Amino acid sequence: MLILLCGIIFLHIAALALLFVSTVVSAWAVSPTSSADLWVNCTTTNGAYSCQTGDTGVWIQAVQALMILSIIFSFLSLFLFFCQLFTLQKGGRFFLTGAFQIFASLFVMSGAIIYTVMSSEWVPPSESFGFAYILAWVAFPLVLISGLIYVILRKRE
Repeated sequence: MLILLCGIIFLHIAALALLFVSTVVSAWAVSPTSSADLWVNCTTTNGAYSCQTGDTGVWIQAVQALMILSIIFSFLSLFLFFCQLFTLQKGGRFFLTGAFQIFASLFVMSGAIIYTVMSSEWVPPSESFGFAYILAWVAFPLVLISGLIYVILRKRE
């Protein structure tokens, strides 16, 4: 049982780290001379590196909010898991923990979908999706799987 708990906690922390990195790192859209994320656009021209605040459109603010909400809900889910681990009665399920984690997965999926659909008007055609964007999509199934594991998991002695 201890190995199972350690595995679940490791999966949760790995997914939380992926969410955090994908939200913070400036690599949602990249090209040889520029990179952009949810917050700033950075370019290199003639060896000078300059950054400007990102687009203030409603869609990018929605993506920012959804990614931050996914981190908050995933962190709260981890906190709730530890609380329920010590307070839940034997045989009880971690429904609240699982619900928060599933909400986090829906938030990251929604943010990534909005970015995918709307980035064509913000990101130049010469740029491609960066690794932080891919990390957000990788985090989605990991967070969803850990949420489903929490819903199925029963507390044992």
